[in-house]
Amino acid sequence: MTDPRAFAEALGLPGLMDLHTHFLPPRVMAKVRAQFDAAGPLIGRPWPLHYRDDDEVLVETLRSFGVRRFTALPYAHKPGMAEFLNDWAAAFAARVPEAAVCGTFFPEPGVASYVAARSAPSPDRVEVWKVHVQVGAFTVTDPLLDEAWSVVAASGTPVVLHAGSGPVPTEHTGPAPVAELLVRHPRLRLVIAHAGAPEYAEFLALAETHERVALDTTMAFTPFFDEMGGAYPSALLPRLRDLGLAGKVHLGSDFPHIPYAYGEQLAALDALGLGEDWLRAVCWTSTAEMLDKG
Repeated sequence: MTDPRAFAEALGLPGLMDLHTHFLPPRVMAKVRAQFDAAGPLIGRPWPLHYRDDDEVLVETLRSFGVRRFTALPYAHKPGMAEFLNDWAAAFAARVPEAAVCGTFFPEPGVASYVAARSAPSPDRVEVWKVHVQVGAFTVTDPLLDEAWSVVAASGTPVVLHAGSGPVPTEHTGPAPVAELLVRHPRLRLVIAHAGAPEYAEFLALAETHERVALDTTMAFTPFFDEMGGAYPSALLPRLRDLGLAGKVHLGSDFPHIPYAYGEQLAALDALGLGEDWLRAVCWTSTAEMLDKG
């Protein structure tokens, strides 16, 4: 099994930067874990969680892997929830130096106001937004979100966006709404979660044709994900390599909500054979530069 620290050291990196990890309020985390345990309707298959502990232990686990920056990525699934999650995530980042300040938003009255407030210069200004249209059951083009998207685009803050149709498609997932969103707000800095699985080609094309659109690697390329939605098309790998060398592919893991050891994600990236320069960009440089811009 790939040792994360040894992996980073072999690349000459000071550690790893993981743009897609999850920390949530205890009651919310318990409900999320219950969904995985039950293979709930938006999960669709057995998903035995490899990591299950309180925040302090999970943070120390990431530190032991040499992960130098990571995220909380809360996501709201109903009105009135986002600001509760945002307050919690700000407090989490305040006590965990490696954690980026994360936030979420939901199509509801007042969303533009709290997004603007969270985007204003301050010690707890949001550094990474998370939007999950599958769990939230809304489309990114919901009119209630239009002004909020304008604020996010103007701020340049990245949004980790789960819009692909994996693991279970819904009426709100897929590349078409995201393409429409980018017509309206072409300056949005989106990071498409899970490399857009299973619509890999379509989301790769969006990243190639939009200056501020990127992908994260979360769970993509691993045997577990390949079994679930099909392997990443080998014909796309040269384009994925070019995109990564351009700074537009970011390491993501979905820790702790993964059914295998953390090193499997790193082994899967290495097995793509896209080169050490690509791995260095994906696992450190591109995320470091993007967070600095934010």
